[in-house]
Amino acid sequence: MQFPGQEKLPVGIAFDTALGNGIDDILALALLYGLEGKSQARLISCSTTKSSLRSAALGEALAKFYSGPPPAPGTPAAMFQRPAAPIGMAESGRMPEDTPILKAVLDKKNAEGKPVFSYTIQKLNDTADPVALIRNAFTAQNDENCAMVLAGPATTLARMLDYPGNADLIKRKVKFLAIVTGPNLKADLPAAKRLLAEWPTPIVAADAEVGAVLPFPGASIEKDFGWTPDHPVVEAYRAFRPMPYDAPAPTMAAMLYAVHPEGYFKVSDPGTFTVQEDGRLKLAPSAEGKHRMLVADAGQKEKVLQTYVEMTSAKPAPRPQRFRGPQKKDQAAPAKAPDPIKKQ
Repeated sequence: MQFPGQEKLPVGIAFDTALGNGIDDILALALLYGLEGKSQARLISCSTTKSSLRSAALGEALAKFYSGPPPAPGTPAAMFQRPAAPIGMAESGRMPEDTPILKAVLDKKNAEGKPVFSYTIQKLNDTADPVALIRNAFTAQNDENCAMVLAGPATTLARMLDYPGNADLIKRKVKFLAIVTGPNLKADLPAAKRLLAEWPTPIVAADAEVGAVLPFPGASIEKDFGWTPDHPVVEAYRAFRPMPYDAPAPTMAAMLYAVHPEGYFKVSDPGTFTVQEDGRLKLAPSAEGKHRMLVADAGQKEKVLQTYVEMTSAKPAPRPQRFRGPQKKDQAAPAKAPDPIKKQ
């Protein structure tokens, strides 16, 4: 929350994904951490719809890696690192399988036989209920100072609409939803259809076309991440597909647009989305529609790719602890929603 006299906080991003299924989502999360290190964005929530403790553990390992080195002795208390936020995990049973990416990052050991990338998630109670996690993140934001990025199945976001007050909260806090089309949406078509029909903010979609036009350059993996001998993005990238390759990156496009809606991309005329059986979205033009398709701007291609590389390969910056002053009661806050079912 923001208080009188405080500078406006950068945009908050809630990210719901199927972490570990593909490289694009990991690159997008790395991009967001890089932008956060430059004080251009804040990660306010990270959750996975891949119902795998290993997927959640990957999210935790990335969070710990990007939290940066411990502050030096004698560092002022205001610069102490914030602990990594909890990782939400859906319990729907979708996409539970292990993947080469998960194995490459989580199973890598050092000379002492300990994990190279630190994580603690071992059981369900080590994760957070994603609906509660995202709702709480939205509640803590200033009005219209956050965006939602969906790169996994729509399962969790559709569930959010079940709880009283959530739609009003989303409408008040979230500027727009950036959604990635394709196979992950296909994994839960009923949820995707409901989300498109009922989500109360504008929606911008990134599809395979924008991802193909603006791929992450694989050559960067070999030359820009060399400041450390062990990097989770490098391990994941090499595990996903035989090198060398450029990775189609629609999720990176959605993430960059969520942080910087101006200056990198164009958008289509407005319309209304319907989801196809393969997870792609079809836009029916409508002047009153709240949906748009993200479009690559040929004149900004080099700028986009440069941002991708610089932010994903940036050295982690310590994230300062933020302190809150006395809080005023929010008279416009919606009624508290029923607590989600507790994990067993």
